[in-house]
Amino acid sequence: MFTFDQDLALALELADTADQISLPRFRALDLNIETKPDLSPVTDADKSVEQALASLLASKRPEDAILGEEFGSSGQSSRKWIIDPIDGTANFVRGVPVWATLIALSIDGKPTVSVVSAPAMGSRWWAAPGIGSHTKSTTGSERKLSVSKVANLQDCSLSYNNLQLWQKTKFLPRLLALSEKVWRTRAYGDFWSYMLLAEGSVDVVAEHDLKIYDIAALVPIIEQAGGSISDLQGPLTEQSSSVLATNSLLHSTIREQLRSAS
Repeated sequence: MFTFDQDLALALELADTADQISLPRFRALDLNIETKPDLSPVTDADKSVEQALASLLASKRPEDAILGEEFGSSGQSSRKWIIDPIDGTANFVRGVPVWATLIALSIDGKPTVSVVSAPAMGSRWWAAPGIGSHTKSTTGSERKLSVSKVANLQDCSLSYNNLQLWQKTKFLPRLLALSEKVWRTRAYGDFWSYMLLAEGSVDVVAEHDLKIYDIAALVPIIEQAGGSISDLQGPLTEQSSSVLATNSLLHSTIREQLRSAS
């Protein structure tokens, strides 16, 4: 029987390598910050992490393809490692500890194994088929994750990110209408909203203007915890930009609300 133990072990090794590079650069006085063409920040830590992970993969899995946020694609394979060296670079730059390295192995176009490592928060999450979804912090023991059982819209907790992007995509009126129907709204932001969903602390997450390297590592962790993640308009693809993640029980209801609210 095929297992994903070796793939997960490698993903965790990649995360260890990333943490060793990124954490010492967090709040470093000599941090080098540049602005990319899309006006988002990139630091020397982003580049160093991605280069180190690509080098390690080239050594240990030379047949696998790689897609990284900073240096693009290399190789052709049905197995592709998708890397966001620092998700939440703006937080990283401002000294906010909510940032993480996102690592996913996509097989035949489906994100299958992943690790999300947030060393400044002292937390890590990972998942693979047959293994489930797990988390561990530096102050606690490992635990298996499961999404919430909240089934009613009026009882759910919704997390979103960046109201300006909701406005830009013309979805802000729909979000505001939905906010009046749910129990509470928060903007935990970036990867953390999705990890809280997998932990059962949040029931719905919706966000716009994402790329595949922002999304891929979230998918196995959410799905192995019993949740659902899709494009806001349909199935999730590598071209998806607007994302909806839920505890599964609320998925169709929330998607309909965001489609129909005015």
